[in-house]
Amino acid sequence: MYHTISEFIAEWTSESESTLKVLSALTDASLSQKVSPDGRSLGSLAWHLVQTLGEMGTQAGLKFSASVEKAPIPDTAGKIVSTYRSVAVALGNSVKASWSDAGLAEEIEMYGEKWTRSKALSSLIVHEIHHRAQMTVLMRQAGLKVPGVYGPAKEEWAQYNMKAPE
Repeated sequence: MYHTISEFIAEWTSESESTLKVLSALTDASLSQKVSPDGRSLGSLAWHLVQTLGEMGTQAGLKFSASVEKAPIPDTAGKIVSTYRSVAVALGNSVKASWSDAGLAEEIEMYGEKWTRSKALSSLIVHEIHHRAQMTVLMRQAGLKVPGVYGPAKEEWAQYNMKAPE
């Protein structure tokens, strides 16, 4: 949970940059990759991340331009990346402009429950991490190079003159 807006902005900046690294590694062809016939595709997971920023942000009472909630999944990875980038920046700017440190402890209505604003922000980030991790599995199945997020990915260990763990 966050005690200050600056704590959230610092983590949001880092996590959204990590998400952009993952999204930027997608290809148009990879967007249809699924783990199973009835599972979400890589493109639908990526677009879900974009849509959730607006959906959760709006649910929490933030006002910013994120008119993608009902938009169909784009057919290009580049469109997903550019839309995510602009919506992620807008969300961060809205938090900075609309909320105060003291207001983070205030309760708001979220999905039929009472959450603090701090919990809403934490949940947004954890949700993003969860789906980003799912995406990396599908990326490997699609033959894409997975970028390291919290440390080197398998392909990146050589940069450190080390052998990748098995």
